[in-house]
Amino acid sequence: MQHYRKTSHSVYDLKYHFVFTTKYRKSILRGEVAERVRELIREICRKLDIEILKGHVGKDHVHLLLSVPPNVPPSRVMQAVKGKTSHSMLRDFRTLNRAFWGRHLWSRGYFVCTSGNVTDEVIEQYIATQSVEPRSDPDFRIEDE
Repeated sequence: MQHYRKTSHSVYDLKYHFVFTTKYRKSILRGEVAERVRELIREICRKLDIEILKGHVGKDHVHLLLSVPPNVPPSRVMQAVKGKTSHSMLRDFRTLNRAFWGRHLWSRGYFVCTSGNVTDEVIEQYIATQSVEPRSDPDFRIEDE
């Protein structure tokens, strides 16, 4: 069954798979460091009304499957998660400062993709079979009044 979430003006089911790595792929996410990263991510997601569907903290990377409200772009999610966790972790675990000079715990980039119930082809077929008459562009049609 579909799990729709609601805001005051929208109903949505937006899921993103994020992966991000430690700087230099250093294997430092172990023990209480890994537990603190998980705790911080939970706090950040709660504040942004993001639901964590699944998560995994590896030794040098983090996987997250998140249900994100439509008013929060994926780049904002990563900005909040990576920025706040990095700041807190480098403050709370002074030993990390020696391994990560420059005040950055995470590598610059990240991976994100959407997750959904249907394929692009199903959506394309649904749009194509709407009660429309083609005008000039068969890939982006306009319904006649």
